[in-house]
Amino acid sequence: MTTRPSKELEVFDNPQPSREYTIRMNIPEFTCLCPKTGQPDFANLTLEYIPDQLCVELKSLKLYMWSYRDEGAFHEAVTNTILEDLVAATSPKFMRLTAEFWVRGGIDTTVIAEHRAPGWRAPEPVELP
Repeated sequence: MTTRPSKELEVFDNPQPSREYTIRMNIPEFTCLCPKTGQPDFANLTLEYIPDQLCVELKSLKLYMWSYRDEGAFHEAVTNTILEDLVAATSPKFMRLTAEFWVRGGIDTTVIAEHRAPGWRAPEPVELP
């Protein structure tokens, strides 16, 4: 196999840094391992962000997500670690990671972690008639 999991996140220049816009990515095949039992945990991740100067490159994001497949991690820890790594790579104005973990033992878990750049304010919502 020529492609391998990687913790390296690549970025590219925001093609429209003068405009605030939202990038939303759905990552439906995230897997990691339960740190207590070693059993696989499955999650649907939704990444939403307003870029500043940099955007995350998709192939590197796929390989980054793949790198968790054989790692044991609590849901709360892995969600926050992924957010921290993405923020460190891209320095966005805003970023939210929602991790919806599948049912295990009758309980499903959703973890939502956010980052806001210092001084950044969310734009006012526009209501159309």
